[in-house]
Amino acid sequence: MGSNGNHCSFVLLAEFHIFEGAQLKYQFPQPLGVDEGVLAMSMLPDGAETQLDDWTIFFLNQTPFNTISPVLALETPETKAVPLPGEQDDSPTDKPDLLCVLNLVRTKHDKTLDRGAKVLALAICTRHPFIQIFKPFLLMALDDYFSDPSQDCLARLFDAVNSMDLSGAPLLTRHEKIVMRSSERKDIFAEKFAHLALRDTQQNWNGSNPGFGTKSVMQHRSTNSGESYSSFEEGLLSRHRQDESRTREREPSRKRDRVETDSSTAVTSSHHANNQDSPSDSSFSLGGSAVWVGDESGLDLTRKDTGDSSSVVSLVGSNTMVASSRKRRSTDASSMSSQAHSRDHMPRAPGNAMPSYYDPHLRSGLAKDTHFYHTSVAYKDHQLPIKMPLSTFPEEVGDYSLITLIKEFSSHQLVSGPQHPHLHTNGPQTHPIIILFNALVTGKRIIFLGHKRPAGEVSSFVLSACALGSGCGAILRGFIERAFPYANLNNRDEWESVPAYIAGVTNPIFEASRAWDLLLVIGAGTVTVAKDIHTTYPVTATPSFVAPLISRTGTLKAELSIGSEDDVGRVGGSQGKPDYLKADNNADRLFIEDIRSAIDDHFGESLVRMRFTEYVTRFVRLASRYEEEVAGSTKIGFPSAVFTELPGRHPQLGGGIAFNDEATCMRELTANAQRIEAWRKTNSYQYCVADFMKFQANNAIKGFDVLHQLFRLRHAKTMSDSEVSAIMRTFADSVKTYEQVVELLACLIPHGGGLLHLGFGLFHQKESVREATVDLFNQLRAYPVGVLFLQALNHFQRYAYVRQAHSRERRILSEQQQQPTAQSFPSRTHSNSIVGGGLNGAF
Repeated sequence: MGSNGNHCSFVLLAEFHIFEGAQLKYQFPQPLGVDEGVLAMSMLPDGAETQLDDWTIFFLNQTPFNTISPVLALETPETKAVPLPGEQDDSPTDKPDLLCVLNLVRTKHDKTLDRGAKVLALAICTRHPFIQIFKPFLLMALDDYFSDPSQDCLARLFDAVNSMDLSGAPLLTRHEKIVMRSSERKDIFAEKFAHLALRDTQQNWNGSNPGFGTKSVMQHRSTNSGESYSSFEEGLLSRHRQDESRTREREPSRKRDRVETDSSTAVTSSHHANNQDSPSDSSFSLGGSAVWVGDESGLDLTRKDTGDSSSVVSLVGSNTMVASSRKRRSTDASSMSSQAHSRDHMPRAPGNAMPSYYDPHLRSGLAKDTHFYHTSVAYKDHQLPIKMPLSTFPEEVGDYSLITLIKEFSSHQLVSGPQHPHLHTNGPQTHPIIILFNALVTGKRIIFLGHKRPAGEVSSFVLSACALGSGCGAILRGFIERAFPYANLNNRDEWESVPAYIAGVTNPIFEASRAWDLLLVIGAGTVTVAKDIHTTYPVTATPSFVAPLISRTGTLKAELSIGSEDDVGRVGGSQGKPDYLKADNNADRLFIEDIRSAIDDHFGESLVRMRFTEYVTRFVRLASRYEEEVAGSTKIGFPSAVFTELPGRHPQLGGGIAFNDEATCMRELTANAQRIEAWRKTNSYQYCVADFMKFQANNAIKGFDVLHQLFRLRHAKTMSDSEVSAIMRTFADSVKTYEQVVELLACLIPHGGGLLHLGFGLFHQKESVREATVDLFNQLRAYPVGVLFLQALNHFQRYAYVRQAHSRERRILSEQQQQPTAQSFPSRTHSNSIVGGGLNGAF
């Protein structure tokens, strides 16, 4: 995305005329070739005069009736926007890019006018899904037009938007975006802003103004986290003081080599203890020193120049990455005392108050949140700050809210109409959000009706629904291309002809039209299923595979099912029938209960989005297993298999979705068979097939199903030592490069525990498992993002890792000292080497 990218393709201005109605007054820089009446009615929604300000969103290049056909070639290789990684698709090259139109409607009251008010609408057309960053431009430009109504205002807006320099924005891959959005740390992927630090440094050397851009991230120091410092480090300091007093009374020749036998934690090496600079400066460059390797009994943890024992805070550094919601209750018993201790060493504002800029997740020197690219654009005499989100997928348009959508449609008692197996996967108890998801993936016609509601509010519900169906853009696609966030009567015939449309309307006449399969009324919270849905979508016979077949399910509980192991076995149904014939979708019920509990406990939007990403992932994996049962093979997932170990051969890892037992598998497949069959007939499924083929060709970790192995480690009731050893050794051998590390971490979101379950391998009874776990963690530690995840390990796991890694370091040193070679130390050029300088500030 270069600085000369065509961020704004067109600027439109519409005005409501008292005699002629909605009129499209200006199109800049040239006419779009779309019916002007369609554009004007889309920009001036029904009831716009009742709102002082309103935002609407609609799309162009979806269908023939709204496809742009300019006379002149507007795009050249120099001006065509470069798609972000993950935005490319396998669509034909001649298919035009989908344009998002952000429209601002304003009513200015004036008693001198015939109708007492003037209604104007200003819109920009852009390829970027993060259209919310353009709102400041439209607000100022519309004010500008009211004071000087001429086409020059549109030209200034067009030039200002296209002058926005996004050339320094990091381009993230799909897995990097998932890792970023799952983490609440404001320094995630800070290393990708290093080029901005160099640019700002050069500008400072040249005496130029660095501007509003990101500040230097190369020269920052570690700051102690208010939620990270804990009794673990306090214990180190207190034990150190006790050891000092004992040392004065005992013989100085006492041996201190207790790394293998003593339970005390290893702390800082002599290299860092003798360093006169700030300890965090000599530690890992991303401020991640959490545990130091060495023998703490004889080390001076205070700075020699000041003698201030408080410097141990910066020496030890942060030990925990707060990855879930900051509002969650801490499980660390020392959290309160640790926060108080941390605040004692923070710089104070006047009046002994905490500084307003204090953020426990933000490292000093990195003044901006790395989830966004910060820049500014000059518009007339103003500098408009811009925060471009870096983890947006094409299926996520604008500022949507899943929490608002779920709260609005939260009761199954407000659902009316006949039950259909495509929609009601839990019978009459199916939650409205699950009904909506089923309608989205099975290609039903959906309308959101907001009578006397702002058109912008209705549009937001449509965009939220598209994000919900796609797994927040990370899993499925094909929803935005059939979405009409604001639809009207003027082009009703055209958008109603689009199969499986998702439309937002404000006119109640659409409720009576019955040209929909699912109607959701905003405000009332009601969900209505069309009376003729069985005629429109006849139900096919249930596949014959519901009878017990060959078991390929292993012992894993249903992936992402919420609750205990016993919860998965609980299922309603009539007595006397086999378990696999009971079609209650227990996983859906538990999932939506968990989401509602999270919202009631005030968890944030990011957690809800990640849970729906997991939910859609599980749906696709379940559909993959269904395909195997029906067709014998699958196009959208790894083949299902269980772990096998044959004498004289390498163990074969399992793959695909797994369950507790065959009955659970058959029950899940039976409950989801109809909606999976309907989904396989949609464009969304075809996109999924193409995306999986692309993933197989381009993924960094090849040869096995990563999700299957992680869920085995997390949920399996029984696992053989050989399977655990094979899984951990495979991870250690297959996850070495940066791309492989990020791909693995994308499957280990912090909300789900992060590296917690892999860290249990440090305590396994088999040495081979412990060795493989240390190898894997050493390879993660070679990259800054891996360091942040290692920081999230609990105290026991972190100590076990450092102790075992240090033990290996000592063993290797001992072996090399015994060898009659000139080289007494191994080479330190290997990024994963622990010896010589490895864990001195590891994380």
